Amino acid sequence: MLQVKTADDKTWQVDIQKGTILLNNAPFDWDISPIGPNTYHIIKDARSYTAELVSANYEEKTFTFKINGKVQTVRVKDRFDLLLEKLGMSNANANKINDVKAPMPGLILEIKVQPGQEVKKGDPILILEAMKMENIIKSPGDGTVKEIKVKEKQNVEKSQVLLLFQ
Repeated sequence: MLQVKTADDKTWQVDIQKGTILLNNAPFDWDISPIGPNTYHIIKDARSYTAELVSANYEEKTFTFKINGKVQTVRVKDRFDLLLEKLGMSNANANKINDVKAPMPGLILEIKVQPGQEVKKGDPILILEAMKMENIIKSPGDGTVKEIKVKEKQNVEKSQVLLLFQ
């Protein structure tokens, strides 16, 4: 099963059962014919449409179509996305970060952020020296620094919380 949602929050359920496509539990009886690369002619309820796939982002599962000259973007969720959402484990929650912990014991050499500062995924947040090597600790996601729990020249243990995000 797939869930297709437009930018204006129209939603359709698409399912395939025994070789038949169902759209919101009704048979999908559209006549679709390819007329070029990524371009299709569609007949539905005696009306004719030309649809072109303009872009496809498979990672984010978003697709942009031009239908009779009007651009429409849809987001698709498969059965796994829907299950994760139902369990409260959607991608939106997965990308939220709460804290950064020390990956190994060491010495804090430099803190590169301040409370209230916004950081993006991959931004350097501090430098940790471990076994005579400097390790740049980067932000695991986007967020705003809430509190720094360590000071420069402080020794830290593995898994010790270094800073908190809002």
